This record gives sequence, C-alpha cells and structure tokens, in this order.
Amino acid sequence: MTQLEENERYQKTFPISWEQLHRDSKALSWRLLELGKWDIIIAITRGGMVPAAIIARELEIRIVDTVCVSSYDWQDQGKPRILKSVSCDDRRCLLVDDLVDTGKTARVVKKMLPSAHFASVYAKPKGRPLVDTFITEVSQDTWILFPWDTESRFVQPIVEGDSH
Repeated sequence: MTQLEENERYQKTFPISWEQLHRDSKALSWRLLELGKWDIIIAITRGGMVPAAIIARELEIRIVDTVCVSSYDWQDQGKPRILKSVSCDDRRCLLVDDLVDTGKTARVVKKMLPSAHFASVYAKPKGRPLVDTFITEVSQDTWILFPWDTESRFVQPIVEGDSH
C-alpha cells in the first residue's frame, strides 16, 4: 500500500482509554451473558487478550486460551498467519477480539473454529457481518488507538511564554 493509499484509508483516529475499553468490554459481557453459559474463552492475540480477561472475570469463565494470528504491522494489514492454533472440541466456545476490521483475521479464525461464537468489542463495516456480537461500530476509515498503543506525554501549550 502506498503512503497516499494509507492516508486515504485512515482519515480519522478514535482514541480508546483503558477506562473506556473496560466499560465497553463489560458491556460486551452483559450481551454475552444473555446468550447463556460459556465453557471457554479463546482470545485472538494480541488485541483480544485484554477484553477476554475482562469478560472471563465478569462471566466467571476459568478456562482461557489463545489463538495466535499475525496480520498487522503498525497500520498495514497483511495476510493473516496462524502462529498458534486451538480447538473447541465439544465445548461452548467464545472467541474474543478487540476489533473486527476488514474481516481477514476473522475469516481465518472462524474457519478454524466454526462453532465458536465470535464477539468483538469494536467492529468496522467490512468485518461486521463476520462478528456475532459487538458493542461499538466505527467507520472503516477510522484508526482505533488502543491504550496499549499510546502513552501519556507532555504537550506544549498553544501559546508559549510568560503571560504576566
């Protein structure tokens, strides 16, 4: 993808704080509770790990596993590669990710775990049809800044100097 295509792809940013992610993950827990009891949570690494931990706590799910898929390199999404597989067997599996974007990762994981219920905290239009339950939809041209991708730092005031 060229720099021009990259700039056209992401026109907006949507920063998510730790507090917001926790609230949204807890809201997702409430929706998932209505669907019954889950035997296992499978987090899609790495983004799904934090929401999966929150959901596991809220729904008292003690078995947590991961499916490891690599598809992002900073803001460039490539072809998904499975680094670690997992199976559901005959258990009621809940598959959790932070975001379903274009659906590339979701397609790969859903093919591997066709009976799993796929839940994502955030969803974009291209990936939304692949997710069973989600909380917030954001536009396709928005880059979500997750709290693990940002840090607090000092920002210069607009006007510098002595105001006395």
